[in-house]
Amino acid sequence: MNCRRNNEQNFLLLNPFEHTVSLYDIPGLLIAVRKDYFRVINHRELLFNDCGDRVAQLLHVELAAPCSPCRNNDTRQEILIVNTHLLFPHDSSLSLVRLNQVYKILQYVESYQKENKLSPTPIMLCGDWNGSKRGHVYKFLRSQGFVSSYDTAHQYTDADAHKWVSHLNHRGNICGVDFIWLLNPNRYRKLLKTSWSEAVFGMFKYLLRRASLTEEDAFAFLKADSDSDCITYSGFCEALQQLNLTGHCYGLSDEETKDLWVQADIDGNGVLDFKEFQQRIWNPTWSEQKDDEIQDDNLKGREEQTIGFSVENAVLFPPEVEKGMWPENYSLSDHARLTVVFSPIRMPCSQLIS
Repeated sequence: MNCRRNNEQNFLLLNPFEHTVSLYDIPGLLIAVRKDYFRVINHRELLFNDCGDRVAQLLHVELAAPCSPCRNNDTRQEILIVNTHLLFPHDSSLSLVRLNQVYKILQYVESYQKENKLSPTPIMLCGDWNGSKRGHVYKFLRSQGFVSSYDTAHQYTDADAHKWVSHLNHRGNICGVDFIWLLNPNRYRKLLKTSWSEAVFGMFKYLLRRASLTEEDAFAFLKADSDSDCITYSGFCEALQQLNLTGHCYGLSDEETKDLWVQADIDGNGVLDFKEFQQRIWNPTWSEQKDDEIQDDNLKGREEQTIGFSVENAVLFPPEVEKGMWPENYSLSDHARLTVVFSPIRMPCSQLIS
């Protein structure tokens, strides 16, 4: 499978002898399929005209030939693949736009699965994410159970953001922005709306801390219009606007703001006390999925079985980028090529968790 934007390309190939699937990533928005390896079931375009004028593609494919874990059974080997190119964060106000773009992608994938009554299916997200492992988008995807295939192959943790790069951007900075994300059907998933709220609260805290506010100062800032020792809804809305999270075309909508308030108001009494502020805004739990948070092996015999993928290998080219350096003589592209090899494996299905 080949995805292309200008001189940048993605490939997803099946090796019929080794029973592996390889995904090569230099991000793009054209997907070409090897018909002898894959059967295209459906494809959709996702247009973000109301969210940074970006696009994404969704491809629903099935392996044309059964692989060894699936021979002699009727388990379909289907994959959902999304290819995208997120907006570049030219300034901090676009961080919310980028997060919203990913939220829309995941909403669309979830809607597509329900619309087509799909059983739990592996999901691969690939492309130029224009953000590193330190960013809000990365944390949001991790909270939904996605794993970075390159980091998985090299046993890197979320903290290992300095060990590899994949892009020399227009500002002359080198960073790791090209990811092939994998979500297997056996991974527990939080409700998407819950992850979204946690992601926005994480951004909220980041902006408060960037303004050099301590925990106590931040609480005082949010309850500025209140005579009591609590944050009111109007004070909450005013703080969001002052932090540039609302009040412009790409900001949070009124409905999204109300949803955040409901999430923050744990006891539902209409105001936020200091404990609720701590639990939802200042010290929120990202609930990132750990690599071992999968279905208990003891449940496998009682759970519906499906097909997922293990990450066999992942390589970046040119090789210098795997050491966190950009070669001076490399001019083929300002992105490195990411190649990932996946192998199909049988696994039990998982469920959404709240």
